[in-house]
Amino acid sequence: MAVANGRMEHSVQGAALADILDRILDKGVVIAGDITISLVGVELLNIRLRLLIASVDKAIEMGINWWETDPYLSSQAKVTTEQNRLLQERLDRLETLLANSPAAVPQQ
Repeated sequence: MAVANGRMEHSVQGAALADILDRILDKGVVIAGDITISLVGVELLNIRLRLLIASVDKAIEMGINWWETDPYLSSQAKVTTEQNRLLQERLDRLETLLANSPAAVPQQ
């Protein structure tokens, strides 16, 4: 009976943990903290920690979607990064041509 009771308690605890996790991901949790290491009144190291725990849907709702533009996480971001690099090179060439043309207008 103790084993069955132990399993029942474990099951209830698991359900409670699942409910807590569901609530955290649904609402989101922010953890913030600062760590400062000083020696003889001189600040040597200052670490500011900001942690947000939320579901992807909640993060998108809050306007957080950095993983969509991270080239290590998104194949589309790699394409966008390459397109930006090519456009920057093209812009640099055009600016050089304009600066070296005889009818160049002085920049203010």
